[in-house]
Amino acid sequence: MAEAYIIDACRTPRGIGKVGKGALADFHPQHLAATVLKALAERNGLNTAEVDDIIWGTSSQRGSQAGDLGRMAALDAGYDVRASGVTLDRFCGSGITTVNLAAASIMSGMEDLVIAGGTEMMSYTSATANVTSPPMLDSGNLRLRARHPQSHQGVCADAIATLEGITRADVDALALESQRRADLAIQGGHFAKSLIPVLRDDGSVALDHEEFPRPQTTAEGLASLKASFAALAEIPVDEAGNTYGGLIRQVYPDLKIQHMHHAGNSSGVVDGAAAVLLASPAYAQRHGLKPRAKVIAMANVGDSPTLMLNAPVPAARKALAKAGLTVDDIDLWEINEAFAVVAEKFIRDLKLDRDKVNVNGGAMALGHPIGATGSILIGTILDELERRDLKRGLVTMCAAGGMAPAIIIERI
Repeated sequence: MAEAYIIDACRTPRGIGKVGKGALADFHPQHLAATVLKALAERNGLNTAEVDDIIWGTSSQRGSQAGDLGRMAALDAGYDVRASGVTLDRFCGSGITTVNLAAASIMSGMEDLVIAGGTEMMSYTSATANVTSPPMLDSGNLRLRARHPQSHQGVCADAIATLEGITRADVDALALESQRRADLAIQGGHFAKSLIPVLRDDGSVALDHEEFPRPQTTAEGLASLKASFAALAEIPVDEAGNTYGGLIRQVYPDLKIQHMHHAGNSSGVVDGAAAVLLASPAYAQRHGLKPRAKVIAMANVGDSPTLMLNAPVPAARKALAKAGLTVDDIDLWEINEAFAVVAEKFIRDLKLDRDKVNVNGGAMALGHPIGATGSILIGTILDELERRDLKRGLVTMCAAGGMAPAIIIERI
């Protein structure tokens, strides 16, 4: 089987995902995606007619984010019309899945040059969504709900923390550390290699820096925030009178959920896009593309749809097994901070050294543009492996429906 090389990765800054507040909120989603696609082509001197496919991730595919964003963004970026594109949805895991599928197509020998990535304009999707009903529940499929009760992600996070004995102090401490690390990374220029400014049509800069971080965050400030999902847990969500808390109690009848997640220890609502360029070794050699890393393992895992957020640990273990590696063989880890409990449980279950996990902060500080985050994290861990002269990194994240993709990369 052929290898899949990672040639380059880039991303936009993450803008605050609220209309009227975020610097990117008035952009079309295709424009954000086109920004990173254009940058990849220019940075690497690509003949875009030779791009076999563009595999894109977008979770909320409606309105401006519908209509095969990968293909439309490539056209908007000025790519040759022969560069095909497809758009997929694995909820939060979309941006890892696009890279995994790109790598798989190259490793199979069927394609030579593929771009993977994702976009999410949460300023757009949050303004048009029913905020009390996550997308996996919008279909009103009561038969599925009876078979697999699925709650709101925030309520799931609180339920998992309760089941695991993880406290409010624990999740707040992790959130504070995420802000501290993100601030140090920004001040130290750790993201500079991958960050692409977003320009307006007149060439002026709309955003060239991370807009979401709150370095002024304190432990006292986090402790003063009211838990966000207590009231939401008891809101009826269907004609049968089910509530989000009640859906979880159908599976865990004796569980008394301790609510502890809030805006400070949950992922930030932001806009952003990211892209990763992959090539076969033969194509890279013929065209003088210098590989930065190779993909050495990929995995997908499903877990409890009711708790929803617990699949990253088994996904990481599956990827490690496929690569013939142990936890000790991984130099850096990126686990998406969808909620603090996800990262905290991941660290505890795998008995990880905290100084190797999310070393530049995570989504609690920087934000989580859902369909793009996985691709962002792959670029982030690659940059950091190079900066520290380390070898291997593993990236994973929870996804709605109780899923998690994972990927292990190794520097060349």
